[in-house]
Amino acid sequence: MREKKKGWIIFNGNLRTPKFMEIINWLHNCACQYGLETELVRNNDLIVTIDNGSSKLIGKYGQSKPDFVLFWDKDITLARHLEQMGMRLFNRAETIAICDNKALTVQCLAGKNIAMPKTIVGPLVFQELEAWEHLEVIAEELCFPLVLKECYGSFGQQVYLIHNYAELLNKVKELKNVPYLFQELVQSSYGQDVRLQVVGDKVVAAMLRKSDHDFRANVTNGAKMFPYEPTEEEIALAIKCSQLVGADFSAVDLLFGPQGEPLLCEVNSNGHFKNIYDCTGVDVAKAIMEHILVDLGI
Repeated sequence: MREKKKGWIIFNGNLRTPKFMEIINWLHNCACQYGLETELVRNNDLIVTIDNGSSKLIGKYGQSKPDFVLFWDKDITLARHLEQMGMRLFNRAETIAICDNKALTVQCLAGKNIAMPKTIVGPLVFQELEAWEHLEVIAEELCFPLVLKECYGSFGQQVYLIHNYAELLNKVKELKNVPYLFQELVQSSYGQDVRLQVVGDKVVAAMLRKSDHDFRANVTNGAKMFPYEPTEEEIALAIKCSQLVGADFSAVDLLFGPQGEPLLCEVNSNGHFKNIYDCTGVDVAKAIMEHILVDLGI
């Protein structure tokens, strides 16, 4: 009998809501079903230390080194530190960093023949906005209404529909030094999108999300979800985007272009999969575990 592979499932120790912990425990239980011995590890129990020029951990896990790490957090510094120590992360630190920052995502995919809405990245603001002449250029380029997105955000909570210049100026002044970007509104996809769960080189589940009252299609904001059979073009685009950001697994959101063509909305490195399970009956955690087993040579 082969020895069980041991892994850490790393999660944020300061984010322990029932919704979040349900996913963590789901992954842990699924790993056990696949013969993987996993331990739930809080990010704050892994204390990043540089000692004598070497990357180390101190504290409870100071002498430990798992066979793999399922990194379900956005603590990029910790993720990079663990990789420096020779650990294999699912997903890797660079993937998490790219997907966590919407500006980095579009920059990573630029020049790769990825169809996406026209996007303008907001200039860096250190404290408060004191010069806003560039906003006139952006407004002229994208036209109203336009979409303003904070670079860091989840569940559509930091995405705003801007109808005129006064709203635009007020919002960027309100955001101060929060990083953000601007995108053209894809009117043909107003209130609807498609989420595709990608694992490795396959789309394992897909659902259509539709809102009757909001330009955003997030279920958290009240959108309804429906099982969806993606087109070959949608499948190819989702897999290509996932692989370009280096993801082992991801949730790729696509918009419907004016002619029904798929446009990239965003790539989520650790997309929650409960909704798509409720919608389709597909357990994405199983696909993730199967991918890990193959990667580990089991």
